Amino acid sequence: MKAKDAIHRLRVIGLIEGISFLLLMGIAMPLKYIWDMPMAVKVVGWAHGVLFIGFCILLLVAMILARWSFARGALFFVAALIPFGPFLVDKRLRVYADEAEAATGA
Repeated sequence: MKAKDAIHRLRVIGLIEGISFLLLMGIAMPLKYIWDMPMAVKVVGWAHGVLFIGFCILLLVAMILARWSFARGALFFVAALIPFGPFLVDKRLRVYADEAEAATGA
């Protein structure tokens, strides 16, 4: 796998994980605590957890293949913990993917 491909996959799962986080906080949590429907948090929370673990794995792969610093990887990890964070750093990931493509000459 090339660094550009790893960064692209990180972007995709980051956006999906970000959407799942917003669904968890904005829909599932109110359903649980306002309308006493705990199954919503169980289902959406489980899906979000799997996506977050996948994001962390792909972040590590991208860090290794693109030879990112710890600080750069930490930025994207912290962004995944903040609502709307993955959407805010997506543009930067696109720039890094383009840089990785230019570095390999592909």
